[in-house]
Amino acid sequence: MNFIEAIILAIIEGITEYLPISSTGHMIIGSSLMGISELDFTKVFEVNIQFGAILSVVVLYWKRFFQSFEFYKKLLAAFIPAAIIGFILNDFIDQLLESVAVVAIMLVLGGIILVFIDKYFEKKATKENITYIDAVKIGLFQCIAMIPGVSRSAASIIGGMFQGLSRKDSAEFSFFLAVPTMFAASGYKLLKAFKAGTLTFSTNELQLLAIGNIVAFIVAMAAIKFFISYLQKYGFKVFGYYRIVVGLIILGLLAAGYDLKVI
Repeated sequence: MNFIEAIILAIIEGITEYLPISSTGHMIIGSSLMGISELDFTKVFEVNIQFGAILSVVVLYWKRFFQSFEFYKKLLAAFIPAAIIGFILNDFIDQLLESVAVVAIMLVLGGIILVFIDKYFEKKATKENITYIDAVKIGLFQCIAMIPGVSRSAASIIGGMFQGLSRKDSAEFSFFLAVPTMFAASGYKLLKAFKAGTLTFSTNELQLLAIGNIVAFIVAMAAIKFFISYLQKYGFKVFGYYRIVVGLIILGLLAAGYDLKVI
């Protein structure tokens, strides 16, 4: 991996992490299209730059993270389902992450849902605050995103809307929930790499990690601001169409014999 490839992947991560279009799916597709070898460092890089994206939420919403201890208890309640299911299905999830076809199919299916989801939730939101039960239910929705291509953001936002939250409140809770979820998932993968003895970096690789996190942080901040504003005005439909188009293009390339598997 060179610096240009690292910056491109960091931009992809920053843009897609909080938009309902699947960051994992786009990272897999981006790596595949650029022919980036799936070496130990590449895997660590793709995980590590999520910390830059996580930090963007903390910086943008820092006041919310200091408002009350109740805030953290509800985040914990929403995080627990992913912690349990992710730990149990970790090996199976890793296998799915190697399939571009799975990503493409889920992009299309998720896109179809997003095209019609605004119509389903035409009624105004009925809640301003979530209960602990609501938080757990949102956490269960988030677990669907363990399938690459689903989108953690989309799953948890839709989960929030099913609990009666507005699109804005659902999106913001999804951002907050991303902090412990991504931190735990990234930390666990880095711990596994450390135990396997693959977590060693050259000077060049450390520079790639630094620039990747900086770029992901900056781009993610811009993406969050854009998404909240756009979502309130226009809803999910454009993201649904985008997912469908990208998914169909990838399926078409695979059908035509192009080798897009993660290498």
